[in-house]
Amino acid sequence: MKLSFVIPAYNEEESIIQLYEEIIGNRGEHQYEIIFIEDGSTDGTFEVMRELAGRDANVKVVKFRKNLGKAAALQSGFNIASGDVIFTMDADLQDDPKEIPHFLEKLAEGNDLVTGWKKKRHDPLSKRLPSKFFNFITSQSFGLKLHDYNCGFKAYRAEVIKELDIYGEMHRYIPALAYSRGFKVAEIVVEHRSRQFGNSKYGWERYFRGFLDLLTVKLLTHYSRSPLYLFGNIGASISFLGFLIALYLSVLKIFFDQPLSNRPLLFLAMLLIMVGLQFFSLGLLSELIVNQNRRLNREKNLSIQTTINLGEERDGK
Repeated sequence: MKLSFVIPAYNEEESIIQLYEEIIGNRGEHQYEIIFIEDGSTDGTFEVMRELAGRDANVKVVKFRKNLGKAAALQSGFNIASGDVIFTMDADLQDDPKEIPHFLEKLAEGNDLVTGWKKKRHDPLSKRLPSKFFNFITSQSFGLKLHDYNCGFKAYRAEVIKELDIYGEMHRYIPALAYSRGFKVAEIVVEHRSRQFGNSKYGWERYFRGFLDLLTVKLLTHYSRSPLYLFGNIGASISFLGFLIALYLSVLKIFFDQPLSNRPLLFLAMLLIMVGLQFFSLGLLSELIVNQNRRLNREKNLSIQTTINLGEERDGK
C-alpha cells in the first residue's frame, strides 16, 4: 500500500525537517510520497523543502506565489497525490506522526475517512471555546457527530479525495462533504503536541469566513438537487408572517373601523409578502437552472454511452 502525505506549510522552516523524519520513522513498510505545499511563505520554508526533495525522490514540493490558504493548498496536494491512502497533516509539529498506524487500523475497519480528535488540546482558551461551539453547530447542521471537525490530521481512501473540491475555508467541513456523498466517516483520539516553533497563522477573521462556508456547504450538501426546498420554505415563512399581519390589520379595519394609513405594520406586511414572493421566485429559477444542467448532463452521458456501444459493435464485427 502506498501512503501520500499532503502537508500545507506557511512560514514553518524550523519544523519541516523534523516532521519529515518523524513521518519516515512511522510509515512502517509502506511505500510513500510526501507532498509539501509551500503556501507563499516569507521565510526559508521553500529552501528547506527543496533540499529535502533533492535528497529524497519521494518528496514533492508545490510552491504558491502568494498565500492562498489551507483549502487551496490541500486541493493542490489532492490533485497530484497518487497513494492508496492520503494523510493530511499540519506542518507545525502539533500533529504526531506516531498516530499513523492507528489511522490505518481504523481505515481497515471499513471506514473511508478517519479524522483526528485532539481530546487534550495544547491551545489557549481563546481557541478552544470557539472550537467547541463550531463543532457543536457543525454536528447539528450535518447530522454527523464529531468532536473535532477542524483537526488537520486526517486519513482518506483515495476515492474520497476524488470527490472533493474545496476552496475558501471549506477544509473545515471535509468530513461533512464526504459524509454527504455516502462515505463512512470515523474519529480517533490523537495526541496534540504543543507548538515548538513560531506562532499560529489564524486570526479571529477565520470564524466569520468559516460561518459563510458553513452556509455554502449546507446548501451544496442538502439543497443542490432541490433548491426550491430551501428558498421556497424561506419565502413561504416570510410571506405567511406578512399575511398574518395583514389579516390582523384587516380585522381592525373591518370590525373596529381603525385607519390603516398611519400604521407602520401595513407597510411591514406588504414588505414581508413581497420579499417572500421574491424568495419563492428565486427558488423556481434555481430549479430551472438545476434541471437544465441535469438534462445537459443526461444528454452528454447518453452521447458517451452511444459512442461506447458503437465502438463495441464495431469491435464485435
